[in-house]
Amino acid sequence: MALSDEELERYARHIVLPEIGGPGQARLRASRVLAVGAGGLGSPALAYLAAAGVGVLGVADDDAVSLSNLQRQILHGVADLGRPKTDSAHDALARINPHVDVRLHPVRLDEDNAEALIGRYDLVVDGSDNFATRHLVNAVCARLRKPLVAAAIGRWEGQISTYKPWEGGPCYACVFPRAPSAEQVPACAEAGVLGALAGVMGAMQAVEAVKEIVGAGRGLSGRLLIYDALEARVRVMGVARDPACAVCAGLARTGDAPAAP
Repeated sequence: MALSDEELERYARHIVLPEIGGPGQARLRASRVLAVGAGGLGSPALAYLAAAGVGVLGVADDDAVSLSNLQRQILHGVADLGRPKTDSAHDALARINPHVDVRLHPVRLDEDNAEALIGRYDLVVDGSDNFATRHLVNAVCARLRKPLVAAAIGRWEGQISTYKPWEGGPCYACVFPRAPSAEQVPACAEAGVLGALAGVMGAMQAVEAVKEIVGAGRGLSGRLLIYDALEARVRVMGVARDPACAVCAGLARTGDAPAAP
């Protein structure tokens, strides 16, 4: 379908970008993106994806808004305290762009529901705060061949990459095969985290998701971007697929014959 006059005006700054244009904006409208988590990373990622005109946004989160969230989780406010984050996120996203179809999933992803839920979407943005969920989401995305844009933050540092092992790059488990100890990576409640850092990394997730959807530029598959906010430094390092990875070692590349069982 052609873009309406309202869409042409709303997305005018996208449409004049040669890498997006009208066709790219139409692809955004036809896309379905699932955000795992509506917290520090999910809030800015969801806000910018809604503003960008993603047609269907899924929000998966089983938590409620608490006062300590408000330092960084910008979809929520004081009036939302005690509400499910999915409900609060829905209201905030509707204010940003009422034309986006926001689907709420007030659940914690587990082995019983992850595949059915992720299977409804084209791309996943993971802003979860624990390694068990990250590894589960990665395994399902690899199995279903859904691009995964995953980020994490702690203290003053954030990291982000895109995982598409069927195209030859690594999956999340290739780069982070096991969860670090609590001493190595303490929880934000213990170690602290800069609120604005969540905004930086969540916005980067939205950027990479848009690029994947419209086919613009060079994505982060095979590369890990690390942002040190305290030193105002960005590093990008190459990351490779692990041929012995328990998740993606048997996954055939697109265009190849299926891997032997």
